[in-house]
Amino acid sequence: MSPDWQLAIAYNAALQIAVAALAVSGYRASRESHHFRAIQSLKHTIGLDSASIDLFDSFRKKRNIGGYERAGTVSEQETKEMVALAQKLRKDVEEWLRVYHPELFRE
Repeated sequence: MSPDWQLAIAYNAALQIAVAALAVSGYRASRESHHFRAIQSLKHTIGLDSASIDLFDSFRKKRNIGGYERAGTVSEQETKEMVALAQKLRKDVEEWLRVYHPELFRE
């Protein structure tokens, strides 16, 4: 699988995690700038740091180029970084859910 596709898959996983955190908080991103708003909301939902949000947003832009304009623009290193970010985000949101919304888990 190409690095472009790998980045897109990891990005989409992370985006769904952001959307889930937003939904649990009682909100949803508008259709206009949906991805941007979902990413930015992480500051307010789980308190994600600005550096991680900026990195996530840079991958949003990179994914758009690779997905809509031209292929082959994503490096393997960028793919690894996006996968690591998605994994970190999953862990952070799960911890946040366990603290603030424990009713969503069966123990």
